[in-house]
Amino acid sequence: MRAVGQDRYHDRHPFNVRMHQGDLGPDEVRCWITNRFHYQRHIPVKDALIIAKLDSSRLRRMWLRRIEDHDGRGEGEGGIERWLRLGEAAGVDRETLLSGGTVLPGVRLAVEGYVNFCRLRSTLEAVAASLTELTAPDLMRLRIEAFERHYPWIASDGLAYFRARVDQGRRDSAEALDLVLEWARTREEQEKAVAALSFKCDVLWSLLDAVQQYAAGCGHTGQDEGAQDRDGAWERV
Repeated sequence: MRAVGQDRYHDRHPFNVRMHQGDLGPDEVRCWITNRFHYQRHIPVKDALIIAKLDSSRLRRMWLRRIEDHDGRGEGEGGIERWLRLGEAAGVDRETLLSGGTVLPGVRLAVEGYVNFCRLRSTLEAVAASLTELTAPDLMRLRIEAFERHYPWIASDGLAYFRARVDQGRRDSAEALDLVLEWARTREEQEKAVAALSFKCDVLWSLLDAVQQYAAGCGHTGQDEGAQDRDGAWERV
């Protein structure tokens, strides 16, 4: 599972590479924040679908914490609120983010596919798909450093989401990995778990494809000739 995350995680996507190198313009950063929020706001939805599949109070209580992490226990709390503040720090008002009116069709399709995956697939597959979090803490640390260095026009307080997810992602991935290792006993179950994680990596990659292609069409990036695949080759889009 860790190998899949390392090989297929979206930290290698050209858009993320450019972000971390400081090569994005303000409009590209705002476009990413806006479209990524559509994914962020659906995290509690997919987690609620997973909770409905869990067959013990202990597991449901454990997974419920993920919803609280994003929705908060009260107004003005949680990861979704922190993402709204990131948007505000970057110049995107929360009304724009909450309306979802500027979310790209490709992003909507990717997020809908992930939510439906968690709704329709087995508990094992839905939990295994969350294991992109195995790699997320390292990405969050890299992103904090990149934003502080390259995008100082975004106030440091706006990076609170990334800071919180370092520890949350480490905890969540450890819990989910323990469950997958416990449940995936047969070769078939193990292959389903790996395929589920691969699918989730594709979701995150597709989201960035949509953002990158939109930015290229607006003339904001020099990568308007193609999109880089996971093996480093260039394919026409």
